[in-house]
Amino acid sequence: MVLSSCSTPTKEKNTRGADEVKSVEMESILVQPDSAEFMVTVPQTGRYKVSVWGSFENEATAWVEDYINNTDDREYNITGSITFDSTGKGSIDGSPLAKGEHPMKVHSEEGNTVDSIRFDLLQPHVETDSVLIQEMDGSEWSLVWSDEFEGTGLVDDSKWNYKVGNWGWGNNELQYYTLEETANARQEDGKLTIEAHKNKTGNKWTSARLSTQGNVSFKYGRIEYRAKVPAGRGTWAAGWLLGDTYKDELSWPYCGEIDVLECVGYEINDTKGNGINHATCHTRAYYFKQGNQIGSEIEVDSMNTKFHTYAVEWYPTKIEGYLNGELYYTYDKIANELEWPFNQPQNIIINLAVGGGWGGAKGVDSSYTSHQYILDYIRVYEKK
Repeated sequence: MVLSSCSTPTKEKNTRGADEVKSVEMESILVQPDSAEFMVTVPQTGRYKVSVWGSFENEATAWVEDYINNTDDREYNITGSITFDSTGKGSIDGSPLAKGEHPMKVHSEEGNTVDSIRFDLLQPHVETDSVLIQEMDGSEWSLVWSDEFEGTGLVDDSKWNYKVGNWGWGNNELQYYTLEETANARQEDGKLTIEAHKNKTGNKWTSARLSTQGNVSFKYGRIEYRAKVPAGRGTWAAGWLLGDTYKDELSWPYCGEIDVLECVGYEINDTKGNGINHATCHTRAYYFKQGNQIGSEIEVDSMNTKFHTYAVEWYPTKIEGYLNGELYYTYDKIANELEWPFNQPQNIIINLAVGGGWGGAKGVDSSYTSHQYILDYIRVYEKK
């Protein structure tokens, strides 16, 4: 195969053997694979646009698998289904790639041929310099960080970064997460509104995913989300934490994940708004793709019309989940780092997805054209 820097794809014949892989470190990488499997040397950690050219029928699909020889026997789909137009080109945005070598494989339908694949850096990964470490052995709660969303328009960029793309986010989700679009994420009337929109053309849906990664991360503390979530089959609203060591899909679930607010629309009654919130911790020892995640759930009344406070208290040896002050979840597996990666900083994430493996498990209600996930505040406390 040939790897090179290129602004447009070439179609010249490749004369290199499969054992003569030339890797170059560039922010735009063109690959012309000899076979379905190929190697890419990624020059910089970040999120990439992945473009594929070939001999495809219109509306045909393909997808790219990363780390094909991983020791966890995982299938890392980093593009979701790429759909091709009449010219034989398709692309996807936001695929996460860590710096270094990546053995990959392109999967396409029988009869289709891949000529070229290009990776273009969209968003460089930014390390988080500021870490807030909370004391948790006292008796009084003290506020250490918050966003009350008192501004107007775009969110405070000293607190939040946008995660962009439509690669499926590891769950075959339908939405494109946009960058600095007030239609999808805006402050107004002392609240943050994350709004998903159904599009008539292009991406099926647009929405927003915001993270404190790159600005501030946290170790221990009480983390609260006060929010109203949307009803509607196909929605998937979340407020959660992800380990700062996440670089790409190989990082997860080793980095750890704490789900504080997580609900899907098909579990919410469209009339009364009564639904279920799920609190879960994902670690290498226990996570949902193994089917052994450790979580708990609680019924919530009027989820889409009333604000509720979803919280975790994260201690050095346990994590507890609360709804409106009621304890309903405890994770206390601390035998080793595969069970307990939670002695490392995590960043806060808020997002509204549409569809996907869980959100879309019962389809997406086609009668909806938009959904709103509204947050009154997010707060972090320590106990001194």
